[in-house]
Amino acid sequence: MKRLLLLVVSVLMTIRVCAQYDAAFTNYWALQSYFNPAASGLDGQIDVRGAYSMQLAGFKNAPSTMLATADMPLFFLSPRHGAGLGFMNDKIGLFANKKLYLQYAYHQPLWGGRLSVGARVGLLNETFDGSKVVTIDSGDPAFATSEVNGTGFDVDFGLQYTYKSRWYAGLSTMHLTAPAVKLGDDKMHQVKVNRLYYLTGGYTLTFKQPQYALYTTAILRTDMQAWRGDVTARLAYNGEKIHLYGGLSYSPTVSVAILFGTTFHGIQIGYSYEMYTGG
Repeated sequence: MKRLLLLVVSVLMTIRVCAQYDAAFTNYWALQSYFNPAASGLDGQIDVRGAYSMQLAGFKNAPSTMLATADMPLFFLSPRHGAGLGFMNDKIGLFANKKLYLQYAYHQPLWGGRLSVGARVGLLNETFDGSKVVTIDSGDPAFATSEVNGTGFDVDFGLQYTYKSRWYAGLSTMHLTAPAVKLGDDKMHQVKVNRLYYLTGGYTLTFKQPQYALYTTAILRTDMQAWRGDVTARLAYNGEKIHLYGGLSYSPTVSVAILFGTTFHGIQIGYSYEMYTGG
């Protein structure tokens, strides 16, 4: 049983689309089971992945996000069953958002590929540090005057079709219950989390030289008010001892990014840097 550890380190200059709760990762293609629970256990091996994102680096209270996931097939049942867990810690301004989740997926052979369906249940923890708020009217009841927090129940769902190692397409919904997390002992404040929809896909181009491959991927997310899309191309060299990739990613009206990575002692390490193209 093979083991894979993928560390994705992203130092980003990016934009959090207004009204969208989830952070955006430039290395989204390496985090399939996070964006779609249907991908859990799909690789047929234990799969551990981590990502760290610094956004608007150098600015005070800039966003930063840490994500850790692990998934695997349930070998004692059948490779058709997959399970996973994950933890996300997201900080932006005076807000801190944490999510701990468990997920399950079932993979059904279909038309030479696999149709996967997955579901995730999670616990959200929201914190707002009202002690650092500066207002003209110090008695404004719209703002908490101390650190307040609360928890809420979250549900995600996804579908994905994978054709061998050639291509895949997926559709997922985050925050299906659109939870409203009440904050503080008096529950006077709340964080409303809107549903978020993802379309993901990828296609692998091969060459006459088998050690080369071109990986093309795309992701589109929307809460039906705002949207963000990313398209990425990575050229990879997979030799006997050396494994390297490099590529570009583009998000219309938002940013352009460079990506590169390698495999070191069996651990895949990736890095990206994202730059604004719009205001």
